[in-house]
Amino acid sequence: MKNFLFLCSAILFLNACGSGQKDTDSKADKNYEKNKESLEQIEQKNPTKFITIEGNKKKNLLGQTVVKGEIYNNAKMITYKDVEIKISFYSKTGTVLEEDIETIYDTIIPGGSVNFKSKFFTPKGTDSVGFKILEAKH
Repeated sequence: MKNFLFLCSAILFLNACGSGQKDTDSKADKNYEKNKESLEQIEQKNPTKFITIEGNKKKNLLGQTVVKGEIYNNAKMITYKDVEIKISFYSKTGTVLEEDIETIYDTIIPGGSVNFKSKFFTPKGTDSVGFKILEAKH
């Protein structure tokens, strides 16, 4: 009799565990879809958090400052386009001498990058250049 009760208890326990697994899988699928959508929404609302930029400058023979850089899309789902950047020119002491806004009319796929190049007649005393992403469309 004790063996019979033990066997019944074990069967009930295993059935309860099995049905819970199906519910857990269903909840996991729903959570995955919810998180997937929210990641996409976050990337759409905050493009400046997912786009980075690097670059440098040099002088050409005409006395222009040639700024070359690369824009990276660190998003997982969203393709960005028409990235607006602010280029700041600094003196040796870190004073902002001039700022220009450029729009890079290109698309950047998730995990991808785009190169850009611009030429400026910068103010006398320009020592370095800085970049900031202002906005981007998706």
